[in-house]
Amino acid sequence: MKTIASVITAAAILGGGYAAVHAQGHSHVMQTVKEAQWGPAPPFIPAGAEIAVLSGDPTKAVAYSVRLKFPPNYAIAAHSHPTDENVVVVSGAFTMGNGDKLTRGAGNKVLGVGGYALVPAGMNHFAYTTAQETTIVLYGTGPVDFKYVNPNDDPRNKKTE
Repeated sequence: MKTIASVITAAAILGGGYAAVHAQGHSHVMQTVKEAQWGPAPPFIPAGAEIAVLSGDPTKAVAYSVRLKFPPNYAIAAHSHPTDENVVVVSGAFTMGNGDKLTRGAGNKVLGVGGYALVPAGMNHFAYTTAQETTIVLYGTGPVDFKYVNPNDDPRNKKTE
């Protein structure tokens, strides 16, 4: 009898959770890699990266998932975010480190295919690729923004010539 009560309680909780998600206007997403619609990444990361939004809206305070594709020898200087950042490497290799300045080499973590990182809100970190193109899936709760440790590293502060 306790088992049946537990199943009914779990079903009620899960059913309520589904209703809450459904009520927020989420839609079902199933997408192959070939179906991704790539475009230029936002201006708060250096030029050359591409983005494909999988779900949600990274500019709003809602759950989101995006793919980001980085060219070889690409780097993002030390920065932090206002929300947690989840990273999964799906191709290539993505090197990440913590600190106030991008440093290459010892002390950083090279994440290969399947590698995962959670960077808590407010933690200064940096990332780079090496000789190969790299694609990651980034997900969390928006809005996504970058606060560079050194404002001169922020591509939005670069003067166009």
